[in-house]
Amino acid sequence: MQVQGLLLLLALILLAATTEAGKNKKEKVKKDGSECEDWRWGPCVPNSKDCGLGYREGTCKDESKKLKCKIPCNWKKKFGADCKYKFESWGGCSAQTGVKTRSGILKKALYNAQCEEIVYVTKPCSSKIKSKSKGQ
Repeated sequence: MQVQGLLLLLALILLAATTEAGKNKKEKVKKDGSECEDWRWGPCVPNSKDCGLGYREGTCKDESKKLKCKIPCNWKKKFGADCKYKFESWGGCSAQTGVKTRSGILKKALYNAQCEEIVYVTKPCSSKIKSKSKGQ
């Protein structure tokens, strides 16, 4: 009988400890204390040059915040780092212009960025002739 009572007491202590730990985690998530829900975020501004680590400023009513952000160094500068597109395959090479073209449809606009719905990109055609090598 004493063993059952001891196990019950141990279970209650363990339950209380895990409940308290869960409360602490929830409090840490909401530590900024902001009740504002309509944040307006600006573009990510790199600390140096045009890519890498930086920050973005946000405002809501009379509050303002800065968030850390990162612009990849291979991003499409024309579209902005906050506009994500789904691109189709490259088209054929144009003999007149010597370039290939493909389009991208907006997939996601981060931080309420102003993005174009469809974008077009071009690149020079390859001068190399690709041949399929046969394994022997």
